[in-house]
Amino acid sequence: MTVQDLTAQKEFVPVHVGKTADREITKTFCCDLLSIAMGKAPEGCAWITVMANMNTLAVASLADAACIVLAEDVHLDETALQKAAEQDISVFETKLPIFEAALLVYRKINGE
Repeated sequence: MTVQDLTAQKEFVPVHVGKTADREITKTFCCDLLSIAMGKAPEGCAWITVMANMNTLAVASLADAACIVLAEDVHLDETALQKAAEQDISVFETKLPIFEAALLVYRKINGE
């Protein structure tokens, strides 16, 4: 499953889809503690979180996440949204709880 494939899922609203929309999502990763995400988020993951700020973008870039999924109806502010576009980080929003969002992505990755 690619980042572009995630845009086809009605539960996920694309906020910014970067130039790497064809990038494969390899795993899901759920974490709201940035220091843990910085060291443990797997490369190519869809990082599901409720942390919608500039630091989240920095950690996603550092960890080389395929995309960020903001769960529980949280949103980036305008400054962070501009930064996501500048850094070409794909970001989605969903009203789903973190677990349900991660499970949906996991099932898509694994062809379920």
